[in-house]
Amino acid sequence: MTLILALDFGGTKLAAATVNIGSRKWLRYERRLSPANADASTDLEIMRSLIYSLLQDTKPAAIGISFGGPVDASTGTVRLSHHVAGWENIPLKALLEEEFGVAVGVDNDANIAALAEHRFGAGQGYDSLFYITVSTGVGGGWILNGQPWRGAGGMAGEIGHIVVDPAGPLCLCGKRGCVERLASGPYMAQNAREILENEPPSRQVRQGGEVLRGLVGNNLTLLTGQLVSEAAAAGDDLAKEVLHKAAWALGVGIGNVANLMNPQRFVLGGGVTKAGEDFWRVVRQVARETALPEVDFEIVPATLGDDAPLWGGVAIASMTIPNL
Repeated sequence: MTLILALDFGGTKLAAATVNIGSRKWLRYERRLSPANADASTDLEIMRSLIYSLLQDTKPAAIGISFGGPVDASTGTVRLSHHVAGWENIPLKALLEEEFGVAVGVDNDANIAALAEHRFGAGQGYDSLFYITVSTGVGGGWILNGQPWRGAGGMAGEIGHIVVDPAGPLCLCGKRGCVERLASGPYMAQNAREILENEPPSRQVRQGGEVLRGLVGNNLTLLTGQLVSEAAAAGDDLAKEVLHKAAWALGVGIGNVANLMNPQRFVLGGGVTKAGEDFWRVVRQVARETALPEVDFEIVPATLGDDAPLWGGVAIASMTIPNL
């Protein structure tokens, strides 16, 4: 049996698992939360303890790593982490190859999730797909002709920063009306909060928002994208308006990507995609209206959930083993 070790440096969580190639069942699996004041050294020490706990006296044939931040996949160097300090230009591949004496594959979490869904999930049997994650941010990863495609500098897939509304609200990246600024969970919560804060009390009932207010006990700082989705499902008009705008932005982005690259499937993962049938209906309808009639594609939910980074780790590790 060929043993693979898969690792997930997720920003807030660290996970590790082992599996035999060809199996879909983890042999061993461990997960740990990253401490609030963690830095790269802390995370590496925690991950090292997870690895030794899993491996004991065995040795993997290869190691595959998903990292939550920009990675130079050709060298396996982490450029930085948006969540954890000290990850600037860390040669993660070289560090683990030296310690464990086996081949290591490393990529960012969106590319890894695309690989995972292609090999084990909703993209099985398709040569071209675009994976989109919609959660804290909006990112993407490509599979073209059955292989990961990262672009010239490894930045392909940034659908979150396609501008869909040039007069829209300001995104952290400095542009206005990005897909991420309208469709990500934290920004959806912010949009709902700003409407509620700026509406005079006399209009709030007419505008909706009472379900949202009830979910957070009137403490608007507690609003999340998930709560916006729940309130919309419960019929709150304001939440439905915010969710529709998010679905519209994502649909426009997908329709434009469909015109440009013509993948067979768009696979959507992340928290916001649990937003209910209405969200999916709007995304599909707007994407279809945005794309040319001749451009054929499907939009489907991801199937691997929270395990996508680890299954992607299995996929990228197996690509490092000759003749597999």
